[in-house]
Amino acid sequence: MTDAATREAQERRLEKTWETPKGFAYWSDVNNTSVGIWYIVTAFAFMLFGGVLALIIRAQLAVPEAGLVSADTYNQVFTLHGTVMMFLFAVPIFEAVAILILPAMLGARDLPFPRLSAFGYWCFLIGGVFVCGSIFFGIAPDGGWFMYPPLATEQAGIGADIWLLGLSFIEVASIAAAVELIVGVLKCRAPGMHINLTPLYGWYVLVVGGMILFAFPPLIAGDLLFELERLLDWPFFDITRGGDPLLWQHLFWIFGHPEVYIIFLPAIALLAMIIPTFSGRPIVGYSWIVLSALGTGFLSFGLWVHHMFTTGLPSISLGFFSAASEAVAIPTGIQLFAFIGTVMLGRAQRSVPMIFCLGALATFVAGGLTGVMVAVAPFDFQVHDTYFIVAHLHYTLIGGMLFPTLAGVHYYFPFFSGRLLSRRLGIWSFWLMFTGFNVAFLPMHLTGLLGMPRRVFTYGADRGWSELNLVSTAGAFLFAAGFLVFVWNCLKSWKYGEDAGHNPWKAGTLEWLSPSLDIGMRSIPDISHRYPLWDDPDIVRRSLEAEGYLPDAEEGKRETLVTTVLDATPVQVLRVPGPSFVPMVAAVGLGGLFILSTFHFYWTALASGLLYLAAQIWWLWHGAAPIPEKTEKDVGNGLVLPLYRSGPQATGWWAMFITMTGDATAFLALVFGYFFFWTVHPEFPPEGSVTPGMFWPAAAGLLTALAWGLTLAARLRNAAGAVTTARFLLGLSVAATLAAAAAFALGPLTRGMDPTSHSYPAIVGALVLWVMAHLLAGAIMQGYCLARSLAGKMTPDYDADIWNVTLYWHFTLFAGLVTAAVIGFVPGAQ
Repeated sequence: MTDAATREAQERRLEKTWETPKGFAYWSDVNNTSVGIWYIVTAFAFMLFGGVLALIIRAQLAVPEAGLVSADTYNQVFTLHGTVMMFLFAVPIFEAVAILILPAMLGARDLPFPRLSAFGYWCFLIGGVFVCGSIFFGIAPDGGWFMYPPLATEQAGIGADIWLLGLSFIEVASIAAAVELIVGVLKCRAPGMHINLTPLYGWYVLVVGGMILFAFPPLIAGDLLFELERLLDWPFFDITRGGDPLLWQHLFWIFGHPEVYIIFLPAIALLAMIIPTFSGRPIVGYSWIVLSALGTGFLSFGLWVHHMFTTGLPSISLGFFSAASEAVAIPTGIQLFAFIGTVMLGRAQRSVPMIFCLGALATFVAGGLTGVMVAVAPFDFQVHDTYFIVAHLHYTLIGGMLFPTLAGVHYYFPFFSGRLLSRRLGIWSFWLMFTGFNVAFLPMHLTGLLGMPRRVFTYGADRGWSELNLVSTAGAFLFAAGFLVFVWNCLKSWKYGEDAGHNPWKAGTLEWLSPSLDIGMRSIPDISHRYPLWDDPDIVRRSLEAEGYLPDAEEGKRETLVTTVLDATPVQVLRVPGPSFVPMVAAVGLGGLFILSTFHFYWTALASGLLYLAAQIWWLWHGAAPIPEKTEKDVGNGLVLPLYRSGPQATGWWAMFITMTGDATAFLALVFGYFFFWTVHPEFPPEGSVTPGMFWPAAAGLLTALAWGLTLAARLRNAAGAVTTARFLLGLSVAATLAAAAAFALGPLTRGMDPTSHSYPAIVGALVLWVMAHLLAGAIMQGYCLARSLAGKMTPDYDADIWNVTLYWHFTLFAGLVTAAVIGFVPGAQ
């Protein structure tokens, strides 16, 4: 045990090392606390904006034949409302809350890639402002938040381009956060926190992060095809030239329905943390909840076609997807019954977070029941695209996401502010919102059953919808009043709220261990229970008296522990980077590339892209896997750990693997597009079509394999100490990579394929562009490794860079060989 003076000196060094910058430099901070708060505030700001748009919609529909806004403005308003709520609030608020609370919950000082979190936030902010700001100039997207072609592909103006490129940019932020959170849960848990001791919130984050990796990439692939059609007239969705609008629906809803559960599961995760606390007992059925969350995530990818029941699909498809849509209620129900069982077996306390939890359960169950109804194809035929669906969607999202999120804000407000929200204002805000919500959306079920279609900006007085719409509008404004009370409560309590003290709710999970947010916790303890603050009464004292791990920061470096995936055995001290403006600069550069391309300022967009590339290389060169001044460090309790790891034991390797898994999903979505055309056309490619032939695709595949082999050989020779040989092999790999990219391009070019003539050359061109972009990125990575070696920053002992690049090349090899096989050797394509 250390003496008091030593502990005080250690704490001063920790606080100095993890200190939040002051003044303008505050915006260079990358600590999860600052970034998480920025994320939450920004997401709620976008929600307020989307809420104002919703009130405009309801005001326009309050009475028949209203003229508050024109039809064109109404189309922009309802499109932007759905877009903001789904893309700028529902998913980002999950990532925001997770970035804020997850490290403390896992016993980590920070997430493994704090600058990636900051980069994701700045991408989110820039993209959100760009998309939302378009409505003030009358150029907002107006084709619905789902942007169905051919309407959206053929409409004039740049509204659709703003939606496509703006949201593609925002999706970068979502995937970046998913990578950060998955690696955090898998590799940065406190020592002893076995996978079966992980808090339920961590499990939900892991499931949802994985879902993002498999749900968002198909939409990115669809966005690519969509923009190629709008920009270059490649006819993926033009039926007159072999395209098919249903391809977009498949790609969109492969994303769109899992997204409902991407929104729902993190909110349920908050209930899983709140309900045990206010029931005074551990959660009932921990293992069943974990399995149910995994099952919900898995089944959610088999439901997308229930959004397409009216598109003329075969009866066998209708039956399969109808059954799958009903089956997903089973794991969802298990989770809800576990929460109810926890309350019944405990001693429930009356609190504002619990009121919101109960309101969430009641509302979501109602939405789930109507979900089972629309899963039945004959019923869906009757109510599809009516206000019944609007009511179902909002019951599911408000009950399944917003109310739990507000419960989480009330519960965790003391965690990040040190103050309590007003109980009186909390109760007022809940009842105003709960009442207003049901008054607004319950009548919409009847409005829909009476035949009112979605997306109409006015209606006749003789339709019988007038009274119901007026009631819904009144409810919407009542709901808005309740939400404003919530906002006022947060603003007022931030400065004047009652002091919360330490662990005001008497919770049992690790995030309430330490009162200090900047350093995370005084020292990282060993964990042997799911609710360590309940089951280990001495844990707070041990942590505060520096008897845990990493009690000091003698080198002035920000550090956290890396542990094994299953049993959380410590394997490394990870040094995480401190404040920097580089993530902001990189986000500005990437944002400029997307935004300026929207307005066809291509040379300026290219310059912005080069700014991003320069910032990214600088970021990696100075911050990624630096060689430490010593090989290992005493982290306390007699444990000595290395400061550097490469390969599968390193967090960077895991981040690359997870990122490339998402990348491979996007690529497979493009391959799906090829075979979708192959199956819906009697003959694909059409008779007489020009094809790439077999020679150039075969040559491209072989050259890609050669580039991969040279990169792998360079890693092996470098590890063996043959540094000069490794450098030579890296140089050869760059040449082979560029040759492979050229060979892929020469197939369509030498044969004179015209991508504007038919969907066949268009989808071939899309596959070739995708692989060429990855080959060029691979060449940059190979050159980067060569430069690092020449600069002495990559050695046989410190070789994380080439491990990660080789892993990238495993996926690139797969993409290259599959593309070569599809365009050169699929029957009919020779």
